[in-house]
Amino acid sequence: MLLSFDETSKLISSGSLLHIAGAANLLKKLPKGNWIGGSTEYFMAEGGGKITNESLSVMKLPGDNYKINVYDEDSISNVTDDAFDNGFSIIILPFDSKVHVKYADKASEFKGMFMKNIVGWVSGFNLGVQGQTPISVNGQEEKIFADKAVALHISVPNDKLVSIGIVNIFTQDETAPLIEFTNEGFSVKTCRVDGKEVVFADYIAQNNIDTKIPLVGDYSGVGVNVSFKSIENGQVNLYAPVFCGIKYRMAKPIKNYEKEFISQLESIKNITAVFTCNCILNFLYGELEGKNFDSFFGPITFGEVAYQLLNQTLVYVTVS
Repeated sequence: MLLSFDETSKLISSGSLLHIAGAANLLKKLPKGNWIGGSTEYFMAEGGGKITNESLSVMKLPGDNYKINVYDEDSISNVTDDAFDNGFSIIILPFDSKVHVKYADKASEFKGMFMKNIVGWVSGFNLGVQGQTPISVNGQEEKIFADKAVALHISVPNDKLVSIGIVNIFTQDETAPLIEFTNEGFSVKTCRVDGKEVVFADYIAQNNIDTKIPLVGDYSGVGVNVSFKSIENGQVNLYAPVFCGIKYRMAKPIKNYEKEFISQLESIKNITAVFTCNCILNFLYGELEGKNFDSFFGPITFGEVAYQLLNQTLVYVTVS
């Protein structure tokens, strides 16, 4: 739910366990309490997709047994050790920080990663405003970070089941050429297309590839999106890293981005989520400002976490 600064402050003062997203200047002024937060000015709200620096997206979370931890790039691998065996963790990673890059590169290798319920998002800023810095916040200690991740680990009773859901409108186009990379990272110059080495930027231009559509990597039958950020000086910059040994193809084209995305939300509209986040590229490319998200409310983000870093997805958590 979107609340005013005063409404949010009162809820914090009541002792509630909260996840809060909003403009950095508002987060920095909130009182001490049982909450974590991250910066964004884009939201899935009750009245539809919204851009605002005057309200805060607030989620009241279940659970009496919880802890808040802070991680830098050297300690981020401990996130799975700190997570409860039966519960879930929400992690907030400031965009383009060292800890964000480390998590994107190495999360799948963290001990026990796919045995714990790790979700979260990459905090960001208003794309139309210069000079903003993405932040994460530990509300218990009133500490603000541009270079550290904050995680809220929540335990749930043994008779409760935590499930992570992902809405991804993209799948590999099986008729598209196979793309493989010999160098890993967020920026690439060359790749192999059906075994032939090419300059990736040239390949995109020569084939009129729509970069609103992501690359999709095949992870043992599970498709993971890698979205395009920019192409500059012959270098293709991405919102998530590509990896050697993963087989990529471009996603199948989407005829109507908005219609496809909303349709998938409608198919699960009876689900009650305790946490939700959605990619800013879905928001922008699907022109979702003012569009209804049914019961899925929360921050629009610069990257999503469901175990590892994702792009162009909506992530949600249920406890049943």
